[in-house]
Amino acid sequence: MSADEGLRASGVTVRFGSLTALDGALLAVPPGTVTGLVGPGGAGKTALLDVICGLRRPARGEIRLDGRDLADAPTHARARMGVARTFQRPRAFGTLTVRQNVRLAAEARAMTRPVAGRTAADRFRRRRAAVRDAAREADALLDRVGVAGYADAVPARLPPGAVRLMELARALATRPRLLLLDDPSAGLPVPESRALEVLLRDLAAEGLAVLLAERDVERVMGVCDELYVLRSGRTVTSGPPFQVRAALRDRETAPAAAH
Repeated sequence: MSADEGLRASGVTVRFGSLTALDGALLAVPPGTVTGLVGPGGAGKTALLDVICGLRRPARGEIRLDGRDLADAPTHARARMGVARTFQRPRAFGTLTVRQNVRLAAEARAMTRPVAGRTAADRFRRRRAAVRDAAREADALLDRVGVAGYADAVPARLPPGAVRLMELARALATRPRLLLLDDPSAGLPVPESRALEVLLRDLAAEGLAVLLAERDVERVMGVCDELYVLRSGRTVTSGPPFQVRAALRDRETAPAAAH
């Protein structure tokens, strides 16, 4: 696998006691693309995102990012490598404003990422300058995702869809190479959902690898380059969206045709 191929997961198996949540699941997310991970509730989508970002260790399987094996990398190390994540149930620092939530992520990235410089003092000055720029970067990201009007509000007072978009802005503040989104359009009105699709296509055009987990194939048809379908923890089909949708329809009609 070459160093510019983004994410590759293969043979991923996760068990919760006697329950198998993932059974040899696989997918690939190249840079510059939006890849969909679809399947009904309980199919294993969130479990696979948890494995990719390091929240859960698989019983078997391999996760590679840009050719690097992530097996022994903890969550914070994967974040520094460029993995960012949003959650099915958005997470926020409830006592902080929306702007402060995003600024905190930008400041953390500025303090932990390597900074070029001839001397330690030079690198320190550049890092401190990046921290000072975090507030401006947070405002720009909130504007980009469409929730700048909520910048001074606390997340608990926001509509659920706005909290999801704040969480997306916070993930983008880490300047990721791989963006994992778990059901990001839930709670969004149709116009905001369409705007999110445009934003994800723009992010992919900038070289980001985007993995989008959703329940319904129809909700990702217009945004994804490739789809992977999970059923009972297994990857049952993959390919371009229209090809996958046709394959799923064939599966649904096959029993009726047999009669």
